[in-house]
Amino acid sequence: MSPSERRVAVVTGASSGIGEATARLLAADGWRVVLVARRAEPLHGLADDIGAAGGEAMVEALDAADGLAVDAMAERVFSQWGSPSLVVNSAGAGVWRFLEETAPAQIVEMIGAPYLAAANTCRAFMAGMLAAGRGHFIHIGSPASLMPWPGATAYTASRWALRGLHEALCMDLVGTGLTSSLVYFGEVSSGYFEANPDSRQYIPAIGRWVPLSTPESCELCRSRSRSRPAAPAGRLPPVPAAADVVVGQALTGAHPLAHHPHRPKALRDRPPARTGPILDTGYWIHPLAP
Repeated sequence: MSPSERRVAVVTGASSGIGEATARLLAADGWRVVLVARRAEPLHGLADDIGAAGGEAMVEALDAADGLAVDAMAERVFSQWGSPSLVVNSAGAGVWRFLEETAPAQIVEMIGAPYLAAANTCRAFMAGMLAAGRGHFIHIGSPASLMPWPGATAYTASRWALRGLHEALCMDLVGTGLTSSLVYFGEVSSGYFEANPDSRQYIPAIGRWVPLSTPESCELCRSRSRSRPAAPAGRLPPVPAAADVVVGQALTGAHPLAHHPHRPKALRDRPPARTGPILDTGYWIHPLAP
């Protein structure tokens, strides 16, 4: 595959954990990968590894919660590589605390990543992806946005904000060729608890039945980045092999916002793309069974 034929993926939170592992897997699959995180040194190390393996990586060391910085980054990506086909929002921050134990700065940081980082990144690339008529947004969320537990108040609220962004995008993107998925993992050996040792005491009791995963084993994003067969009318798409449980919804019929006036006329005039399920909200939980 020539460099010009390689698809472009943007991965935030690429300096460690699931973001780093996802970037490595995408590069191994032949994607050009834009590496986004605040820490420059690990990004350059990752880019060197990808380059040594024959891949291509662009380093963008910035805080994705800063919308202006993300806009400038998007312009550089567009000018050098064009519009991405995939955006993986893996940037996240947070500590598990009761609200009265949480400092105001910590609340702001947790809203910044994942929510603001994801919203800024999706917004910055949205116009180009809409013009291309294809693309996928993957958001790395937390089971806390489905099932809150005590002692993680601000953390949980920030993950609900990410879930809200995903669900709103599912509505907005109907008929555009773009899709959105929200991915949940159990406990991942990503260094979070080493950096936040006090948070371990707030792990809910159900956590004892959830096996520990490594970032490299979380290949769900890789599975979701590939094309899949269309689902039969009235059914959800098949569950990727890496996922053990899927929770989803589907709406049937013409979506009321499919021809929203703010969308380009070519999209507004497009007839419904298919019958049967037109919206897969993309809740993927991995893994819940040993």
